[in-house]
Amino acid sequence: MHDQALSSSRRMNRPARGEARARLIEVARGMVRHKGFAATSVDDLCAAAGVTKGAFFHHFASKEALGVALIDDWTEMTSGMFAAHSYNLRPDPLDRVFGYLDLRRELLGQPIPEFSCVAGTTVQEAYETSPAMRDAAARSVSSGFQHVLPHLAAALNAHPVPGVTAEGLAQQFQVAVQGGIILAKALNDPGPAREAFDHLERYLRLLFGRPAAQ
Repeated sequence: MHDQALSSSRRMNRPARGEARARLIEVARGMVRHKGFAATSVDDLCAAAGVTKGAFFHHFASKEALGVALIDDWTEMTSGMFAAHSYNLRPDPLDRVFGYLDLRRELLGQPIPEFSCVAGTTVQEAYETSPAMRDAAARSVSSGFQHVLPHLAAALNAHPVPGVTAEGLAQQFQVAVQGGIILAKALNDPGPAREAFDHLERYLRLLFGRPAAQ
């Protein structure tokens, strides 16, 4: 009777035909952010997604292939989120950058796994063992540059700062984001991530001679 009930429950939770791939990526996103990539097994993924292992391997040749698809999906999802945000409509490019930082701070109000980065999490585990996942993470980090690069370039075009490039500043944003998340995880406290963004904003205001709003 128990086995029949369990089997019935799994059938009820099974995704609709054609949705298994998206469901596996969705479930993997949550598991990897909470447990890490290595600790997320194919069996656990299939059970949580309500799909068979046959369905898994129909969509992904290996767990590594899922990892690449997961990172690429994350890149597409986050790029869309940042591109659609209202800070992009601010006329001043530096105000757009500060709006991006405000959004980053807002995201820190979620539980730590929910604001962690899928690309950052996976590349720390697989940068040497999986070149394919490392390359996917590199694409994701490059996408992260693009969230702020054009705004920084416009700000520097209007107010040049000797020795400073938009590319270098955009890279510093990624250092603050990824480093802040690592510290938040290590200390089980989002405070260091928030402080990293605060310091980055102070630096930008000093660099461009933009005082903080009263």
